[in-house]
Amino acid sequence: MKKPKKPLAAEHVHSLPNAPYAEFLIEMAEQINQVVFVFDIATSQFLYLNPSFESIWTLTRESVSTHPENVVKSIHKDDLDFLTNAYQELKGGTQQNVEFRINHPDGSESTIRLSAFLIKTRTGRVAVAGFATDVTEYKKYSDILKRHAAKKNSILEILSHDLAGPLGSIQGLATILEGNTQKKEDIEILQLIKETSTRGITLIRDFVKQEFLESADIELIKTRVELVSKIQQIIEQYKLSEQNIAKTFHFSSSREKIYAEIDEVKFMQVINNLISNAIKFTYDGGVITTRIEDKNKSVVISIQDDGIGIPEHLREGLFEKFTKARRPGIKGEPSVGLGMSITKTIVEWHDGTIGFESKENKGTTFYIEIPKEKSIST
Repeated sequence: MKKPKKPLAAEHVHSLPNAPYAEFLIEMAEQINQVVFVFDIATSQFLYLNPSFESIWTLTRESVSTHPENVVKSIHKDDLDFLTNAYQELKGGTQQNVEFRINHPDGSESTIRLSAFLIKTRTGRVAVAGFATDVTEYKKYSDILKRHAAKKNSILEILSHDLAGPLGSIQGLATILEGNTQKKEDIEILQLIKETSTRGITLIRDFVKQEFLESADIELIKTRVELVSKIQQIIEQYKLSEQNIAKTFHFSSSREKIYAEIDEVKFMQVINNLISNAIKFTYDGGVITTRIEDKNKSVVISIQDDGIGIPEHLREGLFEKFTKARRPGIKGEPSVGLGMSITKTIVEWHDGTIGFESKENKGTTFYIEIPKEKSIST
């Protein structure tokens, strides 16, 4: 049996063509803190691994030289199919830029960002070459920011509904008192109370709307995201305010984990927007249910309420910009008709579709369907 080759090291550089250039490249690869590799497809052997591999993977270069399958064994089970499919596409000539997790012997995990491409020699030899970077700390930081962004948007929506009720009551009481007094001073004070309440409601709704518009205006950046946990975090935030909002929130998923390629910030804002609309058009004591359904090649997210529904004459132009379908919520929450138009646009940016079913005084269900990550069978 032919003895497998050891990973190419700097001392082999003079056997390479264009040795002067290769020498500089190898010297650079030996010193950077990214993994640099060359993998021979025909023999399934590593031709080169730089020293950074050992510090990032916590495996020795010798161990993967003799047993390349050790690299595969280190990949997180939830990412293995995804990475296997990426490798098949890579062999077909499509450059890959992916993120995945690896397991270490001590039980810890790291997130790796991999950029890989095909290289061919003049003799027809084909190999996979590329770079791998440990982005664990960056991902932790990024995930915290995204989680707080989603939480912030949920809290803003909750605050807007929390304030709409009492401020609306203050407006109503001020109107009643205004009609029962003749004193000019009292009327002026009551009018000031009404105007202040109106400004308070408008201000926070404008702030929520502006946050949504600014987020939608940023370039789309898709990453592989586990949808169930991310959407569940949003629902949990609303559940904490069930008493104040006077609605009950339910959440369910057909699978424990479902992955898709999305722009997390924009997509979660879409979910927040649909839940916010459900709150606006559902009476106190109502139920709002969010469900995720795995459809093999796609995932369907539904947000259902048992509110007042959408009148027949408002349904056709619901997703149009500045639609005539805009209307205030049950408690007078304002709308400018931009929300559903932008929501539809963001869903379409994700190669998805959005639709709804509604019955007056029975409730409305919005459906978003987006592609899942590609499976090996596709």
